[in-house]
Amino acid sequence: MKISRAKRLQQPRKQYIKAAIWSLVYILFIAWVGNFWWLLLLPFVFDAFVTKFIPYDWWKKYKDTNKTLYTICSWIDAIVFALVAVYFINLYLFQNYQIPTSSLEKSLLVGDYLFVSKASYGPRIPNTPLSFPLVQHTFPEWLGGGKSYIEKPQWEYRRLKGWDTVEKGDIVVFNFPAGDTVCQKMQNPDYYTLCHYLGRDYLQANRATFGDIVWRPVDRRENYVKRCVATPGDTLEIRNNIIYINGNAEEPRPGIQLNYFVQTNGNVLSDKQFDKLGISNDDRQRVNPYNPDDAHLLNEAGFDLSKPIYHIPLTTEARQQLEQHNNVAKIMVEPEQRGGRVFPLEAAYGWTRDNFGPICMPQKGTSVQLTVDNLPLYQRIITAYEHHTLQVADSVIIIDGQPTDRYTFAMDYYWMMGDNRHNSADSRYWGFVPEDHIVGRPVFVWLSIDKDKALFDGKIRWKRFFKDASK
Repeated sequence: MKISRAKRLQQPRKQYIKAAIWSLVYILFIAWVGNFWWLLLLPFVFDAFVTKFIPYDWWKKYKDTNKTLYTICSWIDAIVFALVAVYFINLYLFQNYQIPTSSLEKSLLVGDYLFVSKASYGPRIPNTPLSFPLVQHTFPEWLGGGKSYIEKPQWEYRRLKGWDTVEKGDIVVFNFPAGDTVCQKMQNPDYYTLCHYLGRDYLQANRATFGDIVWRPVDRRENYVKRCVATPGDTLEIRNNIIYINGNAEEPRPGIQLNYFVQTNGNVLSDKQFDKLGISNDDRQRVNPYNPDDAHLLNEAGFDLSKPIYHIPLTTEARQQLEQHNNVAKIMVEPEQRGGRVFPLEAAYGWTRDNFGPICMPQKGTSVQLTVDNLPLYQRIITAYEHHTLQVADSVIIIDGQPTDRYTFAMDYYWMMGDNRHNSADSRYWGFVPEDHIVGRPVFVWLSIDKDKALFDGKIRWKRFFKDASK
């Protein structure tokens, strides 16, 4: 016992200070997570700095005698530490995301890289704790492909305490609700939309085209970023592209875009004009006058198909600028019928992309009267998100084997939409976003790259650095 005490006294004071600091950090983390069984590992933290009964760095003694072993073990030690650190940072604190599509333009642009805080709304305890960091669900092909996570164990949804809640107007990163089942070779449109139009049997019979059909747990579904326009308990309605929440029109928001048909007097729009309007190369679409659907629509609207016609997204300000151009003869907002079928696909409510609802956001603990008519709104909540069995027999709704005409929600639900309203696959197409799918809140843009520009001609959007990405 005296020998052991003497050894401890020989330790430099700074080792005790390091042990105390790391022990405090570890205890605070355990208190946040709420799993006090992890306190059993606290002696290992102390041992790593002070007593050192476990030879964690045994390989360091070979620094002079076996340089090859020392170098290999040094690299392994650094890589393992980095992977563990990244895993916990990404899981509980923050993560980086890139904007891949234009659904939030002009608020967030394609090529924006976001610093996303997971602690803002409270980080989730992972559903799949055994996973490779920095990979969402599938290894890249050069690493062999395949799942980047192990499906078991699966943990129940639990969220740690955050310092904020999701509010209307917030830009939010979340897991794609309809991404639980995926055709690996065709993930857009989503599996359920493909099933609606083509049928499950067709997808199964054409796996060479659509790929294997796989299921993904919540935290392994694709990450989406949209704006929250309605929170639990709100009633949402869209009338002529204007959002009404609880009967009140949404305040005009700068940067909201709609698609327009623009006809010139015979001259083409120049790249310089497109650049001034902020329209990317991908969005500079010229209408094909031989397309029978567009030709019929534009003829009825009085367009001259012999002259150039463009189909482009515009903000209110950009549309007003374009109306002042001498070579622009006619501008018309894209008709709602071009938006396709909307949520819920199985029902015929007569809703469209531009005129939708009213619909009430489900709220935890509240109940809804169920009927055969409104069941399509809540069917996926009951079965896919809250994991009950559901049947309808002779117009009688049966949940978990019991006939019922009411359902009480176990989670809060949100309505997410893109600012690029006519170019956004959002809640209008796949419905509610459950609270257990919420990932985090974008804080700022830390890098922005314009893929349409050359390296020394505006490719890096310096003015967007550190732009607030949360609103």
